[in-house]
This record gives sequence, C-alpha cells and structure tokens, in this order.
Amino acid sequence: MTFDKTRSAGVLAGELARLYGAELQARLAPLGLQPAQFLVLSELWVEDGQTQRALTGRLGVEQATMANTLARMERDHLVTRAPHPDDRRSQLVWLTDAARELEAAAVAAVVDVNQGVLEGLPAAERELFLSMLGRVVSAMRDPNYKPER
Repeated sequence: MTFDKTRSAGVLAGELARLYGAELQARLAPLGLQPAQFLVLSELWVEDGQTQRALTGRLGVEQATMANTLARMERDHLVTRAPHPDDRRSQLVWLTDAARELEAAAVAAVVDVNQGVLEGLPAAERELFLSMLGRVVSAMRDPNYKPER
C-alpha cells in the first residue's frame, strides 16, 4: 500500500483550510478581527442575544474555545454579556454598535476570500464541490460516524 498526499482527502482538506485561514486572517486583520471572531459575529448578526451554549453548538467548537473567544471579543468591545432572564446559569451575548458597524466590511472580505477559493473551478463544478464538501462534513459530524477500516 502506498500513500499519495495529492490524492488524500485529509491532506488536501487540511491544506485548503490552512491556505483559506491565512487569507481570511489577512483580509480580516485590518478590521481588527480574527476568523473565529468573525464566525461568532456572523451568528450574532443573524440572531443577536444568543447564549454561549447556543453559539458553541452552532459553530461546532468546544465550550472553552468559545469562552476564550468571547472574552477576547468582550475585551475588544465587540460583544457584551448579560444575565439570561430565565436561566441564572446562562448569559446572553449581545453585539455592540462597533460590531454592527463591521458587518458590511467583514462580510464583503469573507465573500471575496470564498470567491477566490472557488475561482479555479468552472461555475457548474463550484456547486458540486460545495455540495460534496458539505456532505462529507455532515457525515463526519454525525455521532454515529465510523470510518471503514
């Protein structure tokens, strides 16, 4: 059995993630944002006032990672946290005006990076590629996922 990294889904996906992350970081840095912060903001721009637990679930990250990201965002005046009115153990995360003002520029930067990732593919293949990636990710997120051995 031989291994060819140019035919490895994991190696190629990892390289795509690394290159995408670097480009995304470069495009968001002038706005004072990190890619992880953008993901949190993108959820709050759709639905402001979510709990940390809801954000963690929607973004598929660990609680500790989300807690650290939110602490940095609070420090940077992008979000505020307030007690949940119905659950004393929870806090709601709210956008600040500064975060709302970043939405158009941040979304434009991310859309540009995403378009750049796909520009090497013909239009018909772009949708197929995204559909296939989505299915692979969904399958691997399934708690019953067990790769064949």
